[in-house]
Amino acid sequence: MPSTCTSIINLRYQDGSEGSPTNPAKFNHQDYVQLRDTHQRRQRLFVDNTFPPNSQSLGDLPDMSYRRQAQVEWLRPADILKLQNNNDEPTFLSKGASRFDFAQGNVGNCWFLAALSSLTIHKGLLVQVVPMDQTFENYAGIFHFRFWRFGKWVDVVIDDYLPTIDHQLLSVRSKSGNEFWVPLLEKAYAKVCGTYADMNAGLPSEACKDFTGGVHMTYELHNAHSAGHDVELWNALSRATECKSMICCGTAPGGGTIVNSVEANGIVNQHAYAVTAVTEVEYYGSNVKLVRLLNPWGRKEWNGKWSDKSDMWNRVSPEDREKCFDRNDGEFWMELEDFCENFYDLFICCENPNFIDGDLTCQWQCMTYDGSWVAGRSAGGNASYPSFETNPQYRIQVTKIDRDEKEDKNVLFSLMQKPQQQHRKGQTSYPIAVTVYKVPPGTPQGRLRSSFFNRNMPLKYTQLYTNKRDLIEQHSLEPGEYVVIPSTMRPHMSADFVLTVFTKSEAKISPHDGDDDDHDHDHDHENEENLILPELPTDKEDEKEDNTDRDPTLAMFNRYADQYGELKARQLQKLLNNNFPHGNGRNGFSLDTCRSMIAAVDVDQRMKMTFTEFSTLWEKINEYKKKFYHADLNKSGALSDYELQQAIDAAGFNVNDILVRLLMFRYTDETATTMESFITLMLRLDKASDVFKGKSSDGVIYLNWDEWSTFSTYN
Repeated sequence: MPSTCTSIINLRYQDGSEGSPTNPAKFNHQDYVQLRDTHQRRQRLFVDNTFPPNSQSLGDLPDMSYRRQAQVEWLRPADILKLQNNNDEPTFLSKGASRFDFAQGNVGNCWFLAALSSLTIHKGLLVQVVPMDQTFENYAGIFHFRFWRFGKWVDVVIDDYLPTIDHQLLSVRSKSGNEFWVPLLEKAYAKVCGTYADMNAGLPSEACKDFTGGVHMTYELHNAHSAGHDVELWNALSRATECKSMICCGTAPGGGTIVNSVEANGIVNQHAYAVTAVTEVEYYGSNVKLVRLLNPWGRKEWNGKWSDKSDMWNRVSPEDREKCFDRNDGEFWMELEDFCENFYDLFICCENPNFIDGDLTCQWQCMTYDGSWVAGRSAGGNASYPSFETNPQYRIQVTKIDRDEKEDKNVLFSLMQKPQQQHRKGQTSYPIAVTVYKVPPGTPQGRLRSSFFNRNMPLKYTQLYTNKRDLIEQHSLEPGEYVVIPSTMRPHMSADFVLTVFTKSEAKISPHDGDDDDHDHDHDHENEENLILPELPTDKEDEKEDNTDRDPTLAMFNRYADQYGELKARQLQKLLNNNFPHGNGRNGFSLDTCRSMIAAVDVDQRMKMTFTEFSTLWEKINEYKKKFYHADLNKSGALSDYELQQAIDAAGFNVNDILVRLLMFRYTDETATTMESFITLMLRLDKASDVFKGKSSDGVIYLNWDEWSTFSTYN
């Protein structure tokens, strides 16, 4: 077996386009080189206003009282060392990066640090995340790191203010005292997550994905061991090691209410560990399979068989004995059986899928596609809905399969749902799935309609939907054509996604994600069983096929969107004034109105408009346009107070006469309401209604200060 396996990390980025490893996208549109050079020239230290050094970036840490959080002080590395009476100069990285450089602090991000420990073992991956040319020389208080986020590499810029308490780093700390690459890296990842508090609790597979952009698999250890699959599990671990994979694991929650309680055997409950090596040693004539693990705490080790102090190491060969080091650094060996008994999940992440079947010489091909489910347009739900045909479709031509290998898994799909909220802990996701159909020879090219899905069955008759961040599916596909349908469980669930297709041989893929028909397929499925696709419809009656053009709304959006596929207020203003009637308004939509529109649909609070958000807005303002014209009884192009009252009533909002007069005063310059003012008014009423419905109980609304201040000021 070769000692290395092939890499595909750059195949999807061969053109060096934005988002590639060599040309990462600028997170928050911050250019590291430009900012660094500017601050060096002006001899000023950088302060990151997008992630300010205050409680806003710290967040609400669950294990720290408000009184203690108020004592947190943000300091730069040199000031931290000075207050610690440490005369050393701060350094970014000394003597190379190591898993023993750091220990977890007061943020519950063991999942992130376990993944980081594994990352340090693979230097080729580490340098992609941590630019090694950074130092404290020519100091400007600015650093940067790179992460793979939902299909693209992003470059994240930070200042070097770090949260401290009692002159000690609040979160991860460096064991050397004056080395700061890990605390700074952690800060960059906290910025991506939203706050430090947003890093509390998670799975190592999430961070591993963000460090590599690769493929990850999860194995349930106890179930595998109980089913007698130790050999398969050991082979998976061995293949993963050969492939230079990142490997982590986690323990199950303990029986009590205390999180991270330590068992008598030294294992911490509900905690993530890094797997740093596997080996076999000869013990009394038998081969014993051992797994080496690292606790991100930098201490607290297993004290059972094959632990650092176990006398079993005295009964192996001198060569094997050298594998054990008796030091309280959090790293220890365990026998495979004990590993399965004490740990719950095993996470393996690699740049390519070679570790799955051990075919280390296979050069996988990789293609990544950005897509969207848009309510009423391309969010068709599962296959039991007639609207299923409107989902994005990807037709793939598989050219070959290895018939010598039993059930050769020659195609792998990864489906990730992009978050709609900026803060990681506040992110919610819809149940999603990938459905695959075999396309019979002679089927016309292009999108497939309901008649096709009524006549054909998917490869999996029962389709499971999941809320996982990254859905991974392996398939053994015979040569031929297939159609891949990513979908949400129910229709009208708007979200953006990234679909990555890995194939063992070259494959031709044709995306069809914008040619949606306009029929209303809204059907009631109240009794649908959670996360399981109901039986497919058996009605074989063909439906009339449409030949619609490419989505005109998307085409219009792309004409005005910036290079990141987003609209700012001025771009939205130009789009609307060029493409939307304004009633008798002379100047069209104002810049302030467009800012209000962005705020009304700004789910992720990024102050820009994605296509998903624009689709929601476009649908609403067209609906309000119809109500405006219907209420404009005298066809004057503006609404009187009576006509405004009728239009608001028709939209389903219950407002009294006094509020109508107040609204006219607030949104009207004269005695009548123009279409521009009417649309702004209706958007704000709609937002207020949604907030009230979501936060009210028995007619009373409950908001905390953050919710109230955000709603009342950013609307």
